[in-house]
Amino acid sequence: MNASNSILLSPADNVAVANGRIEIGTALPGGAVATALIEPGHKVAIKPIAAGEAVVKYAQAIGRATQDIAPGEHVHSHNLIFESGRLPVVPPSEAEHATDADRARTFMGYRRADGRAGTRNFIGIVASVNCSATVCHAIADEANRTLLPKYPGIDGFVPIVHGQGCGMSGTGDGMMVLHRTLAGYARHPNFGGVLMVGLGCEVNQLTLYGQKGAAAGKRHFNIQDAGGSRKSVEKAMLVLAEISEEVGRLKREPIPVSEIVVGLQCGGSDGMSGITANPALGAAVDILAGVGGIGILSETTEIYGAEHLLAYRAATPEIAQKLDGFVKWWEDHVAKHGASIDNNPSPGNKRGGLTTILEKSLGAVAKGGQTPLNGVFGYAEKVTGSGLVFMDTPGYDPVSATGQVAGGANIIVFTTGRGSCFGCRPTPSIKVASNSTMYHTMEEDMDVNCGVIASGEKTIAGMGREIFELIVETASGRKTKSEDFGYGDNEFVPWHLGATL
Repeated sequence: MNASNSILLSPADNVAVANGRIEIGTALPGGAVATALIEPGHKVAIKPIAAGEAVVKYAQAIGRATQDIAPGEHVHSHNLIFESGRLPVVPPSEAEHATDADRARTFMGYRRADGRAGTRNFIGIVASVNCSATVCHAIADEANRTLLPKYPGIDGFVPIVHGQGCGMSGTGDGMMVLHRTLAGYARHPNFGGVLMVGLGCEVNQLTLYGQKGAAAGKRHFNIQDAGGSRKSVEKAMLVLAEISEEVGRLKREPIPVSEIVVGLQCGGSDGMSGITANPALGAAVDILAGVGGIGILSETTEIYGAEHLLAYRAATPEIAQKLDGFVKWWEDHVAKHGASIDNNPSPGNKRGGLTTILEKSLGAVAKGGQTPLNGVFGYAEKVTGSGLVFMDTPGYDPVSATGQVAGGANIIVFTTGRGSCFGCRPTPSIKVASNSTMYHTMEEDMDVNCGVIASGEKTIAGMGREIFELIVETASGRKTKSEDFGYGDNEFVPWHLGATL
């Protein structure tokens, strides 16, 4: 719910957020009237809040009132304090619900041999090591030039290249994560076929990927065995011509919307991200969860301080414990490098209206809506189940999205306030703008404008429905702005753990 002068993020909230300067005497949601001057981005009480009572924003407690606060008063550092571990958790309410019609819907996708659903029909050229990256690019370029025109049913040939695979230990977390990530891409449902190319002498040997049988054997080779770079490109063209004959005949077919898996991303955020775009995406996730689909929330370092609220929503104690284990790992990990993830609001954050770290983290968590947390997964692990799940990733967007795609995300939705440009082939990326100024400035890159929430033209729930509809259309083949421009070949960035040797 929103008015032209303020935004109410949830019916459960007892504060609204100023959308522009609020003068004394201005009407507020719920019938309250402003009794103080409220600067843009700051909070104003819309209900009586007693001393010691929770201040609720995003349908969650962000701190306690240090004194009685009357409707219309400014709520900030002078009357609000954060108490770590002592705040009540507000049960989710008024989540967007899927209808019976939603649950009966289908999208037009590709049914793969392993039963999973693809939203695109690419062929991947996957490098096992940095040393084969240039050849993989050359193979993809040649295939797109000579083979793609013959097979209009194929969306393209995608080079999946990276900077790892050698100069690292053959055991330990680094190799485990790299192997899991590459294996996830090799089996991704948006790839109708995959050719893996190695150099031959690297640590990350092609034999680690378990390809068996004569047919599968034609789908990977080493440059050293092929006789060099140009000969590798020539050999690849023969292999890809055979793959293309099969993949090019595939047609889209109706698939239940419950098989859509969405990776939730945000980057280049601004002061409106947690007020417009992220809650709207959360409303879409609530609908997606209601139809049996999966939304993958990630970026552990950016939900820090709000993780207990996700744990409260966990379907089982084991899920909550697993999330807590990842948070503790990050605390130890950054401490070893002399850093901290306890990023308390800065003076600039406070001038913009943010009072507590929890309030700041909730802006990112809002992408997950209010649905229960049904699973927690390690980086690039295959995601299973339904509803909202969490994947442990860094906050760096390309690394985080790479893990989500490796885990099976067949759609990415990426919110931004400053205007991040991003693609993540083979998975289409929907870009959601948090404010109208940036949307109109960068309209060629943005798919959705959530700035209309701040202007009072649309509600969070209404924009959530629009995002959900766009997810279904994109899954059925509608191209996103980032796909039109060609983003996605350079954004594959596996998480690099461990020593470079």
